[in-house]
Amino acid sequence: MKTITLYTKPDCHLCHEAERILRALQQETPFELVLTDITQDPQLFERYHYDIPVVALDGVELCHHRVDVEGVRRALMA
Repeated sequence: MKTITLYTKPDCHLCHEAERILRALQQETPFELVLTDITQDPQLFERYHYDIPVVALDGVELCHHRVDVEGVRRALMA
C-alpha cells in the first residue's frame, strides 16, 4: 500500500483543509496517511516551515500549500 505523508503543524488552517481533502481521497483510493508535525523535528521545521502543508507520496513531494487533488490522484494510480 502506498503512503502519503502530510507535513503539518498545529493551528494551520491549510493543513486541516489538506487533511480533510486527503481523507476524502482515501475513500476512493486506499493509501496510508501519515500526519507529521514539523514542530517536533528541528530538521523538518527548518525545511518546511514556510511551505506547509506538504504532501509527499512514498517520500516524493507532490505539492506544497494546497493539495493538487488530480495530481495526487494520478500519482496514486501510477
